[in-house]
Amino acid sequence: MSFSLAVVVPAYNEAQVIGTFHARLAGVLDGIDAACRVIYVDDGSSDDTWPMIVALAEEDPRVEALRLSRNFGKEAAMTAGLDAADADAVVVIDADLQDPPELIPELIARWLDGYDVVYATRGERDGETRTKKITSAAFYRVMEKLSDTPLPRDTGDFRLLSRRAVEAMRGLRERQRFMKGLFAWIGYPQTSVTYHRDARHAGNTKWNYWRLTNLAIEGITSFSTAPLRMATWLGVSAAGFAFVYGLWVMLKVLLWGDPVRGYPTLMVVILFLGGAQLLALGVIGEYIGRTYAEAKRRPLYYIESRRGGLWPSADRGPPPPQR
Repeated sequence: MSFSLAVVVPAYNEAQVIGTFHARLAGVLDGIDAACRVIYVDDGSSDDTWPMIVALAEEDPRVEALRLSRNFGKEAAMTAGLDAADADAVVVIDADLQDPPELIPELIARWLDGYDVVYATRGERDGETRTKKITSAAFYRVMEKLSDTPLPRDTGDFRLLSRRAVEAMRGLRERQRFMKGLFAWIGYPQTSVTYHRDARHAGNTKWNYWRLTNLAIEGITSFSTAPLRMATWLGVSAAGFAFVYGLWVMLKVLLWGDPVRGYPTLMVVILFLGGAQLLALGVIGEYIGRTYAEAKRRPLYYIESRRGGLWPSADRGPPPPQR
């Protein structure tokens, strides 16, 4: 059975690994009975990633290279790749070789079984600290409890999407993007393939704990209003505690009197109520900030340059200039 396949590869400062990655990916694509293309999206890299991708486009006619006008972030880079993809099946994979290209035929096999989204679930995870594994597992389980949209556990962005799943993703133009949640939100038949995740082949990870924490906040606030409810219940609990404590103070004064004391207790109560209020305001501020970003309706990304391949249909805008 012949079909068309596009592989979307977001890349940011991956000059040390991009050549090895493409060699392995090309070997996999050579064995697939499909019209294949590879879409590299350079997310404003500051190293030699773009020149190397351009060289790949000149050597391999299957390669299309897109360079964003600046570093918009991985979520925007993946979106740019999905916008440019025009194929029966689209695979999203990182260039760091933690996700093996050799798994793509298995993803395709499950897609041919009738699934629209086939996501790769991490079994063993090499090259990650115990702390990273624990926090990652905790995040997915918290999302599972808080979100109305079930998020597959231990699953990154490595997955295959059918044409109609990609079309559905193109319709989601929100600015605050958490792609793992969006992939799950569109629905359609989905299944998983478990694999052994390797350590990073070369270079350094771009995801430090600060960025991972921000991504976690993005995911929780994008797909759940539970933090707002938690802030509400925290306020109700604090008010209830303060009311009960006030009744106790009044009763104690009426029954036994009360000398002038209690400064430590007073400070604890004030600090507790002040902290609860600030926490609630912070949660509300997160949601207001996301509403503000959505209201501006800025484009998700701009493309500075492209090389190789043909630009997809005109309904997504004119082709960017060759540079």
